[in-house]
Amino acid sequence: MNFKKPINLHKLTYTEMTELVVLMGEKPFRARQIMTWLYRYYAHDFESMTSISKTFRKRLADEYILTCMVPSEIVKSEEGTEKFLFPLSDGAAIESVLIPDGDRLTLCISTQAGCRMGCRFCMTGKSGFKRNLTPDEIVGQLLAVKRFKGFKGKTNLVFMGMGEPLENYDNLKKALDILMDHYGLCYSPRKLTVSTAGIIPGIKRLGRDTGVNLTVSVGASDDDLRTRLMPVNKKYPLGMLMDTLKSYPLAPRQRITFAYTLIHGINDSQSHALKFARLIKGINSKVNLIAFNPYPGCEFQSPSRERVERFQSILIKQNLTVMIRESRGRDIDAACGQLHAHMVDNNK
Repeated sequence: MNFKKPINLHKLTYTEMTELVVLMGEKPFRARQIMTWLYRYYAHDFESMTSISKTFRKRLADEYILTCMVPSEIVKSEEGTEKFLFPLSDGAAIESVLIPDGDRLTLCISTQAGCRMGCRFCMTGKSGFKRNLTPDEIVGQLLAVKRFKGFKGKTNLVFMGMGEPLENYDNLKKALDILMDHYGLCYSPRKLTVSTAGIIPGIKRLGRDTGVNLTVSVGASDDDLRTRLMPVNKKYPLGMLMDTLKSYPLAPRQRITFAYTLIHGINDSQSHALKFARLIKGINSKVNLIAFNPYPGCEFQSPSRERVERFQSILIKQNLTVMIRESRGRDIDAACGQLHAHMVDNNK
């Protein structure tokens, strides 16, 4: 690797860290020490790395940098969902959401500042696309939340915050490597889920390179409607997408998740449910139904609970595994992009 200074050590995998310390004239075990401080103790400065000699710490501090993400705003809903707004060094901002579910926690992580997918039911795209996040900014959201909350246990991680993860594949892959590395955060791939609007080349790479879980946002069961709701369908239509998913490599007991956002009067009828069941037939999958979460100025309405349950019942009768994913954090605008939008409005 070409180590061009200043190097951010949070961007390095264990292999790269080892290469770097050897180039510095140090023993390879120094890489393990640094990784331990970064990902076991969440160190965000070199002075706190007390098991490393003062001389080496000073050299690290003089020559290298670390990422320390600090939320500028944190809001908490009545049911416990917490939303974090992180300002970035270039003035952009991203969001992460910590969702409690019984004794488990799930952290929803962003992979881009903004989004260019243009899905009509998602607010993130309304603010436009700024840039891809770097690996340290992706992993840094988890480290920041862990520092703030003071817990060392593992949350489930879902990459379905701001942005399309598979449009930022190289940085996403490196972040996943750090998360799953034994000397990184030591995550099992089964605790990691990448969500996509259907970027077929990225889906193929993800299946080849990792064993993480895959969620695909569908939103409609025919190309005309899906293209209206999700412009990505122009490039990657449903037929191509389903063919790709049928050959996606899965571990035993692992399934692809389809996320279907139900919008009142648009895609929530009985005929839509039956067409969707036919569409995903033959794919080892489960379905998450999500009632659309309205945001200010949106053109759509949320379906009634009765319509959501009717849609679920139809799919179950077609021998599909279907869950209704309850909306969390409505009282804090927890849908992706809403807290960021408030920040932009307040700064105008």
